[in-house]
Amino acid sequence: MSDLEDRLKTIVRADPGLMQVMTTVRGLGLNDWRIFSGAVYQSVWNAVTGRAAGYGIKDYDLGYFDPDTSWDAEDAVIRKVAGAFEPPLREMVEVRNQARVHLWFEGRFGEPYEALTGTDEALGRFVAPAFAVGVRLEPDGEVSVAAPFGLEDVFEMVLRPNPDRPKAKGWSKAVDNARARWPEIRVIDA
Repeated sequence: MSDLEDRLKTIVRADPGLMQVMTTVRGLGLNDWRIFSGAVYQSVWNAVTGRAAGYGIKDYDLGYFDPDTSWDAEDAVIRKVAGAFEPPLREMVEVRNQARVHLWFEGRFGEPYEALTGTDEALGRFVAPAFAVGVRLEPDGEVSVAAPFGLEDVFEMVLRPNPDRPKAKGWSKAVDNARARWPEIRVIDA
């Protein structure tokens, strides 16, 4: 295990909101789930900059993988997850079946998206390596980490486009949103 992974696990465990979400989701029996993107990298940025846990976190992205790609199946999971939380977390946990993303992604973001075979595979398609970090609270209480691009960009507060895909059409918006809350970030547009 790397020092950065150890640091990430310590930061995750010190964030009461993130731990509450993961503890609750762990009990729901979802297949191949992860909390990823904002709630994870933003927790790191808060720790690195000395901000309070939870600062700037707008939502908790919860991905899971169910081969049943019907809207009804995903909606049932969305309702199950919502029922497990009280406000404000109920409104903050955003659930998406990663097996369905290819059905709606192009219509929403204007980019093609091949079907996924698992939740961790989605991380490799995120717009920036710093965003491509997922965590899960395992049954034994261990925090597992998935980070296909490593953790250096997250801890160095670097935003660069994902090298394995074209620059996202929403890149400028993503950068502006991040800079508004964490002006310390460094952006590499190449």
